[in-house]
Amino acid sequence: MNFRLLFTLSLAFICTAAVAKKKKTVELFPDGTPIPEWFSDTTKVDVSKLGKKYVITEYGVKNDSSILQTKQIQNVIDRAAADGGGVIVIPRGTFLSGSIFFKQGTHLYIEEGGRLKGSDRIRNFKLLTTRMEGQTLKYFAALVNADGIDGFTIAGKGTIDGNGWNYWEEFWIRRQYNRQCTNLEAMRPRLVYISNCKNVTVQDVRLINSPFWTNHIYKTENLRYLGCYIYAPTKGVTPVDPKRGAPSSDAIDLDVCKNVLIHGCYMSVCDDAVVLKGGKGTWADKDSTNGPCSNIIIEDCTYGRVHGCLTLGSESLHDRNIILRRCTISDANRVLWLKMRPDTPQHYEYVTVENITGDCASFLVVRPWTQFFKPEKRDDMPLSTCNNITIRNVDVECKNFFDVGKSDKYRLTDFTFENCKVKDEKNAFNASLIENCKVNNVNINGTERK
Repeated sequence: MNFRLLFTLSLAFICTAAVAKKKKTVELFPDGTPIPEWFSDTTKVDVSKLGKKYVITEYGVKNDSSILQTKQIQNVIDRAAADGGGVIVIPRGTFLSGSIFFKQGTHLYIEEGGRLKGSDRIRNFKLLTTRMEGQTLKYFAALVNADGIDGFTIAGKGTIDGNGWNYWEEFWIRRQYNRQCTNLEAMRPRLVYISNCKNVTVQDVRLINSPFWTNHIYKTENLRYLGCYIYAPTKGVTPVDPKRGAPSSDAIDLDVCKNVLIHGCYMSVCDDAVVLKGGKGTWADKDSTNGPCSNIIIEDCTYGRVHGCLTLGSESLHDRNIILRRCTISDANRVLWLKMRPDTPQHYEYVTVENITGDCASFLVVRPWTQFFKPEKRDDMPLSTCNNITIRNVDVECKNFFDVGKSDKYRLTDFTFENCKVKDEKNAFNASLIENCKVNNVNINGTERK
């Protein structure tokens, strides 16, 4: 091959590669805006680059699972923060604690075989102003807390164990005594609470047995959950009723959050998996502590039994640009659950659920949600709306694929069902319940639907 020919071929290759790079497809959110490259970065944090390691047993914490060591563990965190930051290491063994609080520059690493275990006494969790069920109020801190931190990381193949058994049993006893007993009255701590933070990564850890919500994230941007295992038992937690599981053990509650990636996680809990929250009540949209959730992608996850794989509400105001994709479900109660709360102005828009396989009780649920709601008189009360909801490329078996009800409290418009292959016991698909509903290549029980 002569030099001129080689030069020509090389130049052609370079030009072709440049054109291909230029034509690279840009992924879009459901509303048509480009998805930032940040969402495609699933590289895990290199913990060795986060600073000095503070192995807690080298700073006065005993490897003894029988004694409460909240103060001793907090002292290690405080020392690391005073020294400029570093990684708090939970080594092999079990360490019992109440609420601990991370500070700027500090991180949590749990070695494989290590277990940070929550106390089963509520008195060991600090009572403070926090966020719970769409309200800012006095309640108990979580086991692991981080507020106002830039770059906080939780990592390692160890376990954060909420030790929830006594809390769960007491909850169900209270409910047996008083059917109107609320979640807050049962007094249970969450497992992880992250608030007012940015650039947060939670990776590889096992987050299990939370007394209440497992992960609660409030007013946080650029949050990643990568390869985590999130679990709470779905039955057998109390002799009062062996069918009862760990109540309200939601996997991840996103409360007024923006730019969230949940990638490659396993979730099986006795409530909803990924839940969007932001406030509740007739005047919730006028409260500055409330707000929207936006730009959220849940992908390549596996679901065990959950109440809802992706749930919007019940304490939610405005959710936009939400994607659930490339996930496998197994015995989920619902896949997409739009909880319509009659006492709260709600707007759910530009939500896409795609490339889902497996089995569930219901796939899409849109119904009024009235548990503990308190309607008030408001002359300018906005009509709640769900619009631009897309379900496509799904292959599922359901008891009820289309569990949708109309109401004078909300409007449903611009839904799309596309490339769906469904086995459906209820066989209740009815596109006429939704304004401007588009149906393309939807096959239910072997019959094409329109």
